[in-house]
Amino acid sequence: MPRLSKVDRHRALGLLQAGLPISEVSLRMNVNRTTIFRLRQRLNETDTVSDRPRSGRPRCSTQAQDRNLVRNHMNNRFLSASASSRQTRKEIINV
Repeated sequence: MPRLSKVDRHRALGLLQAGLPISEVSLRMNVNRTTIFRLRQRLNETDTVSDRPRSGRPRCSTQAQDRNLVRNHMNNRFLSASASSRQTRKEIINV
């Protein structure tokens, strides 16, 4: 199931503030009751409905570098991964 967009989160909170029960809001938004309950709980605890930071490895390349890598690969599909990596590193160093 996809995440609720920021607009949908605020819409759900508006329905809750209008006095609708969690079960009714979940039916209208087509999500699980737990989703709406946790959304309200997060608002009460943090005063925001935005996503919490997630753990994970930090990115080592920018989105522009990633697009460039894909473009280079599509231009030369038979280039090996190691050769492509060397070529990309050279481009990053030269920039």
